[in-house]
Amino acid sequence: MRIRHTRTGTRTSGRARALALTAVVALVTSTLAGITAAAATTTAASRVAAAAYAPVPAQVYAPYFETYLTSSIPEIAAQSGVRYLTLAFIQAPAKGSCTPAWNGDAKQPLSAGHYLSQIAALRAMGGDVIPSFGGYSADSGGTEIADSCTSVTKIAAAYELLVSKYHVTRLDMDVESKSLNNSAGINRRDEAIAMAQAWAKARGVTLQVDFTMPVEPNGLQRNAMAVLKNAIADGVQVGVVNIMTFDYYQTHEGRVDMPAAAMSAALNLHNQLSGLYPSGTAAQLWRMEGMTLLPGVDDRGKIETTYLHGMAEVMAFASHQHMSLLSIWAIQRDNGGCPGAADRNTCSGIKQGSWAFSHLLEPFTASGAARR
Repeated sequence: MRIRHTRTGTRTSGRARALALTAVVALVTSTLAGITAAAATTTAASRVAAAAYAPVPAQVYAPYFETYLTSSIPEIAAQSGVRYLTLAFIQAPAKGSCTPAWNGDAKQPLSAGHYLSQIAALRAMGGDVIPSFGGYSADSGGTEIADSCTSVTKIAAAYELLVSKYHVTRLDMDVESKSLNNSAGINRRDEAIAMAQAWAKARGVTLQVDFTMPVEPNGLQRNAMAVLKNAIADGVQVGVVNIMTFDYYQTHEGRVDMPAAAMSAALNLHNQLSGLYPSGTAAQLWRMEGMTLLPGVDDRGKIETTYLHGMAEVMAFASHQHMSLLSIWAIQRDNGGCPGAADRNTCSGIKQGSWAFSHLLEPFTASGAARR
């Protein structure tokens, strides 16, 4: 800033110098006040923006909601009593695409705000959503966005779009099938997650990212462990490791004791996490665990069938260990409309009342809230 001095001959008068000094002081004071006010406004705006992002409970029952069906999010919530839903899935419309879309449907890009009104209705009921990327079809077909898109910044932008447009604080990465072995996609995903988490933190938002992966009763297999190791190496703050405790493909003789297999998988995962996070306490590692179960008959038929009494055993175990997440695949199949059928999208294959599994598991959210 230049100050123009009034001169008399070759010397400036004392009165002129005094006036000039007064003007400088007034200008600096005004400028500082403006800067302070702008900073205060920015801070206030950041606080308001951060307040708009309500975190999902630290312990929650959040069943998967199949977005490719015609179900309504608020209607399912009202009928079942469930308030937190994991929305499955977000995928790229085609291989090579970097455009995130619900169900990989080019007519439902995230940018268009599909589901915003339904999510708003769910939030008005006291609930929220956890959007999920991937899923078996995308992971098998190359349309999981990190497998499809080769630009880390564009993948990160997809995650950031969800946070900014949908005001979510938690994402789920469903990594299975071919995605478990796609090293390039794994690394791109992790780098993009780390970028998105840093981006969110700069805006006063804590972005939790969970990993959902297949498991066997003896724990995660080598490729799933490699996914977690890569995430840690790339600076990802891993929220929950959510194991899918069904469709076990190791050799089993006869019927599988599903609750025993699920609890065995969780115990073995705990040991594996202790190796990945050697400074973590037992309590911290249990809080990093989640389980997704399949009510009724899974892909393998009657040899792998989960009944209500078995689900109750697993819930008691998860509550005792203070695990963070219980889920089912999926809430639209929580009814007994197709006795004897294997792994249907809209029914469990066993005799049961509508929403029986969800009614059983919903208190898992309340019990977690009571302890916080």
